[in-house]
Amino acid sequence: MLKKARQVLAAVVFVLITLLFVDVSGLLHEWLSWLAGIQFLPALLALNVGVVAAIVALTLVFGRIYCSVICPLGVMQDLISHLHSRRKKNRFSHSPERKLLRYGFLVLFVVAMVAGVGSLAVLLAPYSSYGRMAENLLRPVWAAGNNVLASLAERADSYAFYSVDVWVKSLPTLIVAAVSLVVIGWLAWRGGRTYCNTVCPVGTVLSWLARFSWLKVRVDTAKCNSCGLCERNCKASCIDSKSHQIDYSRCVVCGDCIGKCHQVALRYGKALPRSTSSQYGEGNEATPISGVAAPSPRERAGGEASRRSFLLGAAMATTAAALAQGKKKVDGGLAVIEDKLPAERSTPLTPPGSLSAQHFAQHCTACQLCVAQCPNGVLRPSAGLLTMMQPTMSFERGFCRPECTRCSEVCPTDAIKPITRADKSAIQIGHAVWIKKNCVVLTDGVECGNCARHCPTGAITMVPSDPADPASRKIPAINAERCIGCGSCEYHCPSRPFSAIYVEGHELHRII
Repeated sequence: MLKKARQVLAAVVFVLITLLFVDVSGLLHEWLSWLAGIQFLPALLALNVGVVAAIVALTLVFGRIYCSVICPLGVMQDLISHLHSRRKKNRFSHSPERKLLRYGFLVLFVVAMVAGVGSLAVLLAPYSSYGRMAENLLRPVWAAGNNVLASLAERADSYAFYSVDVWVKSLPTLIVAAVSLVVIGWLAWRGGRTYCNTVCPVGTVLSWLARFSWLKVRVDTAKCNSCGLCERNCKASCIDSKSHQIDYSRCVVCGDCIGKCHQVALRYGKALPRSTSSQYGEGNEATPISGVAAPSPRERAGGEASRRSFLLGAAMATTAAALAQGKKKVDGGLAVIEDKLPAERSTPLTPPGSLSAQHFAQHCTACQLCVAQCPNGVLRPSAGLLTMMQPTMSFERGFCRPECTRCSEVCPTDAIKPITRADKSAIQIGHAVWIKKNCVVLTDGVECGNCARHCPTGAITMVPSDPADPASRKIPAINAERCIGCGSCEYHCPSRPFSAIYVEGHELHRII
């Protein structure tokens, strides 16, 4: 029952958190955003003492059940490993703990976080790694499927579905997500929980607590016939039949070993009294289990090449599907409208509620849940060296509507603190700047005023281009004190490829 219960819970959590990232309706975040908040690293960065304490207590009682039920990356590895195990039975064998690599990655992660090198730290964060895969690889496929349904519904005069844009928000991040999938998938295909017990900093932290867990997998020596099936089916490779030890710091309580034991010699529970404990493995000890010949390196390598090819092909197909969605925009079918290019900002824009660029960089794990949930296409992964994959703002596809607070509602780390609509209307994240040489009023000699017409705060007014001639064509004048940096002016500006007005970011946000 342990294995079945774990599988059901893990499947529910995995499906729901995946839907949170791929949802195109904009509705599921109201019910599912809490799943991001119970992830260990986001809760730690958000100083969510309740969640962190609950995970610590859960580990001290049940062991590393967090890694096999709550962590989406851990569940994904189990799925990949299970696919290989169906083709190749009893394929695992014990391997010693790689302490140098394990603690080396943890130190690297902590140093990167403290030093503010977010682009390095976020590569190791498990929840963030899965989020990037779901947002950059799975969501485009999901959205393309939604668009097919929307097209079919439209033909049936139904509006049950509506089309959404499918586009590559950041090519470097897409590549990182694809490489992460291939590497982590290959490790899971080859060695089960190799990534969790060697690279993952959360797994290393929880391993310290798991050594002292109250409930553990224990072996009854009176019933064990030394078949070695438990070792051959331990995807954490933590059962050593030669030295008769179980490394509980690496055990993720998956229950696979218990399910494979035909003698019912394995049990998951608390320690027995000292007088009878000699029958059971205690602490890091296990009962003598006869070794069954481990699979040869050639057998282990069987099927790996085909698996890597499949993963790489899937990533390339996803990229192609996203790129194929790009279509030419035309003005009444007469002329092609040139796409806008991102403005060259001296200071990148961070979302309202992030307080400052420094606060945002220190707390954001680049899970890209806010990118996935942004309804206006404003947020996309940064390409900066120190903040790579962390969200930044750009206004080629939309602007940051004053009434939208979606990103602050879903952020699990408090990198974007919760704000109300009233708060957002008073937060200045940047200010508009007018570029005279790009303005169509002066370059094409036409009336415009789009920027002033769409400014929600009235920070832009139109004034005569020639102060001595009140009848001259009007150009924008910006009141920087009233501007909140929403980007409506930049988005609505008709100048191509660069807008005649853009928003320059502020390092420190302020209330106006």
